[in-house]
Amino acid sequence: MTNSPLSQGVVSGRLSSAELAENFADLHAPLDDHEALVAADRCYFCHDAPCMEACPTDIDIPLFIRQISTGTPEAAARTILSQNILGGMCARVCPTETLCEEVCVREVAEGKPVKIGELQRYATDTLMAEDTHPFERDASTGKKIAVVGAGPAGLSAAHRLAMYGHDVTVFDGRAKPGGLNEFGIASYKSVDNFAAREVEWLLQIGGITVETGKRLGERLSLETLKADYDAVFLGIGLGGVNALGLEGEDKGGVLDAVDFISNLRQASDLTNVAIGRDVVVIGGGMTAVDAAVQAKLLGALNVSLVYRRGRDRMAASVFEQDLAASKGVHIISNASPKAVIGNGAVREIEFEYTDNDLKATGQTVRLPADQVFKAIGQTLSGDGLPDLDGSKIAVDGTGRTSVDWIWAGGDCASGGDDLTVTAVAEGRDAAEDIHASLS
Repeated sequence: MTNSPLSQGVVSGRLSSAELAENFADLHAPLDDHEALVAADRCYFCHDAPCMEACPTDIDIPLFIRQISTGTPEAAARTILSQNILGGMCARVCPTETLCEEVCVREVAEGKPVKIGELQRYATDTLMAEDTHPFERDASTGKKIAVVGAGPAGLSAAHRLAMYGHDVTVFDGRAKPGGLNEFGIASYKSVDNFAAREVEWLLQIGGITVETGKRLGERLSLETLKADYDAVFLGIGLGGVNALGLEGEDKGGVLDAVDFISNLRQASDLTNVAIGRDVVVIGGGMTAVDAAVQAKLLGALNVSLVYRRGRDRMAASVFEQDLAASKGVHIISNASPKAVIGNGAVREIEFEYTDNDLKATGQTVRLPADQVFKAIGQTLSGDGLPDLDGSKIAVDGTGRTSVDWIWAGGDCASGGDDLTVTAVAEGRDAAEDIHASLS
């Protein structure tokens, strides 16, 4: 039964199929050929390009934009993909406004950078539309490598290792590969099943077998993998979710934001996704913004995103914060959760205002809520892992762990930003070191 947008409680069908289709349309419409040429023409093709320095995967940005400007987007795509095999998804989700585009000479001089991310998408989409793979697999080396985790880091490592002729088996606990790209990105950033299509395209290199439903510690052990394979790469991400540590946190309607986003991404019909009337999201990162915006797009009447620090300390970029505000999300800063209130199910959540040092001010506020999404960070889960550095697997600059012949990269490993593009770079670099070691 379809409910009115003003219905109380957590219900499905707050908006019609047509309204949902419009709300969840592509965040950035792709450039057409003319628009791409105009955008490429703005590039100065800097010799000492600061945009390249800011790119975690070291893509030769001036070169690929010049290739677009000369009418060869397929060549531009090969330039991109040689450094970042998931360049299509990164073009959609990478925070270019705080990386390559932030340091673009045009941005510094004029406040309007070259559209690097959109040009990258234009090039990679053009090549992928041809349904061909730009790289060939070397002759088989006879070496076998296990990759645990089919997210950005694992897929990047697997592709590079397969390209060198090694036989790679990728294990993942979920029902399909893709990791964060498939399950953790807002739907409006990756439309038309792009994440799955990109994985299918990546696997065209050959030499990669994917086994789903196998998670480290459940149906896999590091000892067995070490015995059966010549090397192991761990790209297991962060499987646990931090708790609020509040009385009443176990009440109905208090959910993990990552699960909400995952369920939304896998939904075949958005009219069946239940959403509250009054939704509160706790956190200040990309996951919090993605959850808050999508709650609003599903038809929630009031959505508040509450962060314990100031907006300038939020992990989500200014662009993402502005996006949330433009969709009607109310951002409340310097407020820390104190109590979940309700009889069986959440009805309100109480916050206490804090100063810039997170010291309580004594002033409190209660927000009505029939759904609360927790987005306060994730934790590493798994037994028998290599040595940790704090809460993540300790690695050196090439991804080597404390255990011989085991490498790690992506969100589970120490040292990097929790970004898709960083995970891709770490998977690629670990694969290079694995290959060199095996050779």
